[in-house]
Amino acid sequence: MTSGSFTFPSPLAFSTLTLFLSSWLLLAPLLTPAVPLLTSPPCCLCPEGAHRFQWIRNVVPEFGISSSHVKVLSSPTEFYELLKAQIKAAKQRVVMASLYLGTGFLEQELVDCLEEMLDGSLQASGSSSDLRVSILLDFTRGSRGRKNSRTMLLPLLRRFPEQVRVSLFHTPNLRGLLRLLIPERFNETIGLQHIKVYLFDDNVILSGANLSDSYFTNRQDRYILLRDSPEIADFFTELVNAIGDVSLQLQEDDTVQMIEGMVHPYQGDKITYCEMANKRVMEVINSARTRQEFLHAETFHSSQGDHCFSQQDLYASGDVKPKPDTWVYPLIQMKPFGIQIDEMVTETLLTEAERGARVYLTTGYFNLTQAYMDLILGTRAEYQILLASPEVNGFFGAKGVAGAIPAAYVYIEHQFYNEVCCLGQQERVRLQEYFRNGWTFHAKGLWLYLAGSTLPCLTLIGSPNFGYRSVHRDLEAQVAIVTENRDLQHQLHQEQEQLYLRSGMVSPSTFEQPSRYVKLWVKLVTPLIKNFF
Repeated sequence: MTSGSFTFPSPLAFSTLTLFLSSWLLLAPLLTPAVPLLTSPPCCLCPEGAHRFQWIRNVVPEFGISSSHVKVLSSPTEFYELLKAQIKAAKQRVVMASLYLGTGFLEQELVDCLEEMLDGSLQASGSSSDLRVSILLDFTRGSRGRKNSRTMLLPLLRRFPEQVRVSLFHTPNLRGLLRLLIPERFNETIGLQHIKVYLFDDNVILSGANLSDSYFTNRQDRYILLRDSPEIADFFTELVNAIGDVSLQLQEDDTVQMIEGMVHPYQGDKITYCEMANKRVMEVINSARTRQEFLHAETFHSSQGDHCFSQQDLYASGDVKPKPDTWVYPLIQMKPFGIQIDEMVTETLLTEAERGARVYLTTGYFNLTQAYMDLILGTRAEYQILLASPEVNGFFGAKGVAGAIPAAYVYIEHQFYNEVCCLGQQERVRLQEYFRNGWTFHAKGLWLYLAGSTLPCLTLIGSPNFGYRSVHRDLEAQVAIVTENRDLQHQLHQEQEQLYLRSGMVSPSTFEQPSRYVKLWVKLVTPLIKNFF
């Protein structure tokens, strides 16, 4: 990366910025201690080995579904067209959680689809309708600029006040003097609502993509559709509503207020607020887990019998639902509220990955936590890590400090690569950089191939980036999808291959390229600010 690509502030400005940012570390401490690892118990393995992951249901609900209900999407355009089609077809509920809603033509089309759907529901039912729209965004990101997510949604809220709810989550860590001093855009570094889930009746789209034009055109992400999955749709509806209940509610006059009886996120007592939020979210997780355990008992899914019998042998009777071949586990991470489920499960998956297993891990922002790095470097599985080349980083070419962020990621990548080389792990841990001309890269997640298998049996997909922010600052959600079905395994394998095919292997010569040059001040500042991006 050449220095001419960016406009940098003066050295004095950077000195001030460094002191300012480093002080944030003192003002936003960790709320909970290091998380213990789960221990996966021994269990009966089918040929694909999927059932070794049933330990996850000890902490979260397990949703068994048919693989025929799962569709893996591959492109931003496909994602956008599906969003519009699902909105238009919705009859009962639309639930959308995202970091923000953009303000361009494509985003306006989405809003128009929502308006058309709501209008149609009123005409069909008379003066009232049971159809509800619930939208959850981040307060700071959704309020940035004069035209923003809020102004985009106000017409809907004013026209359909009984049907539309817009909730704006505000991190409890941004408060007091800190909230007054940090300017717009930089205030987003303290903590965000980062969950991305798009739900229409009983259909759920899980993704890392936001509701913005680049995510609909040339910003590569991942997307999975779960069709006709009412239990999963109910869970994410309840989760979004729980977060919405502890969030600021957008009013028709563009003001915000809390639901009566709820503690304010930055004006009220922080500990009380976080305890209340923890209770609301954990009620959703635990009640869903209890419901699913009861369902398992009814369908013999959690019996102690041999899981390796065929579906036909176990479910020959007419009225019994066929045994599922795919399981979905929602993994929630909200460290500000003391909820660390995703961190626990991810660390355990990395720990338990056996010799000969292959882990394909991808992130648009390579900034792994120390715990994840230690597990990757210290365990036995093979890793292929896909990350963004500087040119496809979303901050590439930005002005000011933001324009230096790709260089900071290069520096972090180089440090990790040097550690891999020092440990002699180059053959077991490989880095690959994604590049596609005119595109940016935002895909995140993981595919796990068991030893001796050519297909993955597990994937993680959702909002987390495996970095410090995802673990400690933001609200995150992803799902672990485990499948025994070879057709779905082929879909996941093809998804992984398509992403990795657009990448080049990282080697020592990679960091000798002019585009990988990192200025000294970036190297000095990066350790101080790496926990904020």
